[in-house]
Amino acid sequence: MTALPDREAVGTLLRHVLELLDGDVAKVYAERDLADYRPRYSPVVRALLAQGPMPIRDLARTVGVTHSAASQTVAQMNRAGLVDLTPGPDARQRLVNLTTKAHDLLPLITAEWSATTTAMRTLDTELSIPLVDLLTELTTALTHRPFRQRIADAGLPTPPPPPPPPQDQDDLA
Repeated sequence: MTALPDREAVGTLLRHVLELLDGDVAKVYAERDLADYRPRYSPVVRALLAQGPMPIRDLARTVGVTHSAASQTVAQMNRAGLVDLTPGPDARQRLVNLTTKAHDLLPLITAEWSATTTAMRTLDTELSIPLVDLLTELTTALTHRPFRQRIADAGLPTPPPPPPPPQDQDDLA
C-alpha cells in the first residue's frame, strides 16, 4: 500500500485520490482489451453522444475543462481512432465526431460507466459525505472566494511591485 501524503499537502492528496480512482478504472479498461481508452475520454464521449459533433471550444465548455485540455484529449482520442475532426462551418473550427470504432465500443463503455456509478455509490456509503457532494461544495466555495484570496487573507505579505523598466541613456540626456 502506498503511504498517504502529508495532511497539509492537500493538492498532493487530491491528485493521489484521482490516481487511485482513475488508475483502477484504467485497469478495468485494460482487462477488457481497451488499453487505448482513458477515463478522461468518457466526458467527451458522453457529450458527443448527447449533443452530436461540436467544435473543441464548445466541447471544452460542455465537459468543464480548458480549451487546451480538451484539445489534448481530442488529439489523444484521434490517435486512438475514437474521434475524427472535420472542418466546421467556420474555416477556423474543426468539429469533433465519434468514429465507428467509438460507436462499436459503446456497449462495453456504457457497461463500465454503469458499474463505475454503482461502485461510486458503494464507496460513498463508507464516507461521511458523498464524494460528489463534497467536490461540488468545494468547487462552489472556491468559485465564490478563490484560494488565492484565502491565502492573502491568511496574512501572506503582498509581493513588492516590479521595478520600473530601465531607461535608455538617450532618455536621460
